[in-house]
Amino acid sequence: MIVLADYNLNRQAILISGSLLAGEWLDLVPIQLITFEGVGLPANSNDRVVWKFAQINGMLLLTANRNAKGGDSLEQVMRKENQPTSFPIITIGDPDRVNESDYRERCVERLVEIVIDIQDYMGAGRLFIP
Repeated sequence: MIVLADYNLNRQAILISGSLLAGEWLDLVPIQLITFEGVGLPANSNDRVVWKFAQINGMLLLTANRNAKGGDSLEQVMRKENQPTSFPIITIGDPDRVNESDYRERCVERLVEIVIDIQDYMGAGRLFIP
């Protein structure tokens, strides 16, 4: 499963990737965290473009965005566009705490759980980790 890290979560994505590798989670389930740069998305891409890109490419979107302001906000796009076959948005509850190993490990465990049971989460809209 490919997880697209929002443009402002590059540091957190590196930390989570390291924990996935160190914890040998990748032996259980293939998860690849990629950045906007890695897929050629400009950092200033609006939420609608990002959400659609993730959906078209079968990716989970990892974000810290909870904003519902404006018609192209991630929350508004999800509310209008979400279908039973849509991949969920994974939102880190407190992205600054990803620096803390215990918090990061809980995020990783929850992410792994979601990926393993992805069919149960399709169309869920937004899921929070940890």
